[in-house]
Amino acid sequence: MNRVDVVYSVILKKGKVLMVKNKKYDNWTLPGGGVEKGETLEQAAQREVWEETGLNVKVGKLLTVNEAFRQKENNHVLFFTFLAEAFDGEVVVQDKGGILDAEWKDLSFANEAVPYYEGGIEGLLETSLSYNFQGVQA
Repeated sequence: MNRVDVVYSVILKKGKVLMVKNKKYDNWTLPGGGVEKGETLEQAAQREVWEETGLNVKVGKLLTVNEAFRQKENNHVLFFTFLAEAFDGEVVVQDKGGILDAEWKDLSFANEAVPYYEGGIEGLLETSLSYNFQGVQA
């Protein structure tokens, strides 16, 4: 299996979380994507947020690490989710080929769309770093 690192960012504003709708999978996720060769996790998180939402962010603490085997793609994926704070920009999709939309969503919506976090988004914010194996995925 190929090792793939993916970063996500939790960006909050007035009790909502910024989410993006991915074209490839037709689903809502946190802003994020693959770490490029020679890029740190923090750099990848900043780049992915900008590409998908038009926002510049300061990446904060690491909230969780999740792991999955994606057999269909022959990938062993590690997902790193960070807390991030927007300091500049407007929400505008830059990567129109990969992202259909970017919107501030209620936490209940986010928790249903991305059920990989034990305790939901709120739980990530209240606890120390956690690890969750997401299982073997087809």
